[in-house]
Amino acid sequence: MNQFLILFKKERLEAVRDIKWIWMPLVFIILGIMEPLSAYYTPQIIEKFGGLPEGAIIEIPLPAAGEVLVRTAGQLNLFGVLVIVLAFMGILASERKSGTAAMVLVKPVSYYAFVLAKWLHGVVLVFCSYMLGMLAAWYYTYQLFEWVPASDFFAGSLTFGIWLIFIFTLTLFFSSCSSKSGIAAFGSLGTVIVLSMISSLLPEKFKWSPFGLTGYASEFWMGQSASGRISITMIVTVALLALLTMFSIRIFKRKELC
Repeated sequence: MNQFLILFKKERLEAVRDIKWIWMPLVFIILGIMEPLSAYYTPQIIEKFGGLPEGAIIEIPLPAAGEVLVRTAGQLNLFGVLVIVLAFMGILASERKSGTAAMVLVKPVSYYAFVLAKWLHGVVLVFCSYMLGMLAAWYYTYQLFEWVPASDFFAGSLTFGIWLIFIFTLTLFFSSCSSKSGIAAFGSLGTVIVLSMISSLLPEKFKWSPFGLTGYASEFWMGQSASGRISITMIVTVALLALLTMFSIRIFKRKELC
């Protein structure tokens, strides 16, 4: 436990020095603010810069508050995922390539503590950044549209947050497989794209996959009860998180010992 806490503090200190605890939350906050603002001011922007004939009237109905949050999540599912993968694609690969891992692990340091400390710190950073972005979206949605009940907001946000944690864990796994960060990024993004495409083409058969959490989150934000079996999707996702983390440790250890 002492090893784990020391390594966790090391990860936090490195992230502070690399200003990850500043730029990542800022990126998610900006992404969270953009959708409510664009949804509210789009008619005015089109009317002013659209070059329409004089006297033309644009009537674009404002979306419901829950729909604004769903659109915000759509932006995070695109740009937020890209930020997570690019920020953490070298979480293990770069340490192996630079020799930092060998220097730390030559001491009596557990591989489990080394990788788990990175995983937990990454989860905390990703989730805090994401929640700050969603809270910003929630606030501006209330100011410009209407109030989304706190129970619906947090149920949807926590559900979607688990999906982002899955993406981070997937990035950690691919980063353990190679010393090249680019391969980790390609593997993570490729897996997310394939999983998203399969789940979109066969929504009923693959609603239990981690990508199904995005649909359940949207239902919560829209004030609906989660359809289907969200508990099965949660169990499958948590099981995959555990398996990916365990395989990350074993693969990283095997490659370091070779």
